[in-house]
Amino acid sequence: MAGRRSGRAPPARAYHSAVEVLEPEEWRARAEAHRRRIEVWAEPHLARRARGEAHPIEDFLFTYYGHRPARLRKWHPGAGVVLRGARDFGRDYLDIPEGATLDTEALMDRRGSSIEWITRLLAATEARPGYFGCFGLHEWAMVYKATEVRHEAWPLRLSGEEIEEVVEQRGVRCGHFDAFRFFTPEARPLNALRPTRERQPELEQPGCLHANMDLYKWAYKLSPLVSGELVADCFTLARDIRAVDMRASPYDLSSLGHRAIRIETPEGRAEYAAEQRGFAERARPLRRRLLDACERLLADARLP
Repeated sequence: MAGRRSGRAPPARAYHSAVEVLEPEEWRARAEAHRRRIEVWAEPHLARRARGEAHPIEDFLFTYYGHRPARLRKWHPGAGVVLRGARDFGRDYLDIPEGATLDTEALMDRRGSSIEWITRLLAATEARPGYFGCFGLHEWAMVYKATEVRHEAWPLRLSGEEIEEVVEQRGVRCGHFDAFRFFTPEARPLNALRPTRERQPELEQPGCLHANMDLYKWAYKLSPLVSGELVADCFTLARDIRAVDMRASPYDLSSLGHRAIRIETPEGRAEYAAEQRGFAERARPLRRRLLDACERLLADARLP
């Protein structure tokens, strides 16, 4: 891919955050390690896609989030890093005498308002206490009284009447808009909350599996301004969360080797809440790393 080459000198702001220089052997090793890490997930997905197959867990992060495998493979050092000796490193990079660095000024000009919104959301979520009593009923609300289901290739492990009984007896308390929008029309009035896109910073909380899975979305939307390693770390967490999300659903995925978390039972609800707490602990430092990156970017953008 051709680099961003111009006859002008790099803008002064590009150097405000350029605080680290990576030698060629280091940045090349990191780029290769990142590529190998992603290949473990991307290659099986691409092979299934070529065969016309789908996996409700392993393919979800590639199909729902829409970040292409080729883009995920591409390693970035993040803002404020000079890759010594690099030339034509790719879109959004400037060639400078020492090597290559991100054109942070141009990127912030294009993405500044988006980064401000992501910062507000992450900070609000971080500051809120976690809620661990939803028991994954969002997936049940997506099939409640449904004539068609999203994962039609996989059987449900309970009858429609049994699913309705669980949802109606337990109730639903989902504050995540991107889960709520897939509820069936019959399930939406049963939800204790009314999430909207505008209310995301008000309602998202750190115990929510989907809010923690979405750290991957915010990481890749911040890319290339954050490192490839941070994006991959968030992908790893999201992949693990997706497995639990589907294990706690009404779908029967035993043929894929996934044991159900039977949240319709007290034991299953206790297991689900324990998984939630574990994911919240894993998500906390990732959310903080993303917030730190956003805050540095916004502070640098304000420099004269």
